[in-house]
Amino acid sequence: MFAIKLTLILLGALLYAFASAGWFLWLAPSLLADGETADILYAFAGTCGWMLITFSLVIHIIKTARPTAADGR
Repeated sequence: MFAIKLTLILLGALLYAFASAGWFLWLAPSLLADGETADILYAFAGTCGWMLITFSLVIHIIKTARPTAADGR
């Protein structure tokens, strides 16, 4: 059971790292290189989506590590 959880955590971390690197090193710079309004809005929306995913992952990790913190006890 521990090996499956560890594998899923490492796979998720690797997927998140590759997606973040792909966004910030490949997709976002290519969108901003053109300078068109639509491309800049797509880059902004993609960065906002990345931030929402990041904050959601942080909240999920904190709530998983401290499940009693939500009760206020």
